[in-house]
Amino acid sequence: MARIAGVDLPRNKRIEIALRYIYGVGAKTAVAVCNKAGIPLGKKSDELSETDIVRIRDVLENQYKIEGDLRRQIAMDIKRLMDLGCYRGLRHRKGLPCRGQRTHTNARTRKGPRRAAVKKKEVGKK
Repeated sequence: MARIAGVDLPRNKRIEIALRYIYGVGAKTAVAVCNKAGIPLGKKSDELSETDIVRIRDVLENQYKIEGDLRRQIAMDIKRLMDLGCYRGLRHRKGLPCRGQRTHTNARTRKGPRRAAVKKKEVGKK
């Protein structure tokens, strides 16, 4: 089993699909990494030799920001927006959508589950 950037690549998958299991590597990046490392796209992740794995690892480490570094950068970018107090930072702080979506309906992913409406007690009725 190939291990790249702290992630175990799945067995018996084409290499351009297996590389997508690494945070920060999508479809285009996976194909670009394979081309730069000189690995055919149809090759399965089980068939990779140690030299192939080393070449992929070198390309990813030297040319792309992945896994922990990328997560840290995104967290710092969000923290910077929140510290500035700009509109996007305020939306992040409140846990609301930042990119202009409506919130009257929808936005349940950001807002969380609906809160039950509190009913008033009726006084004097039995």
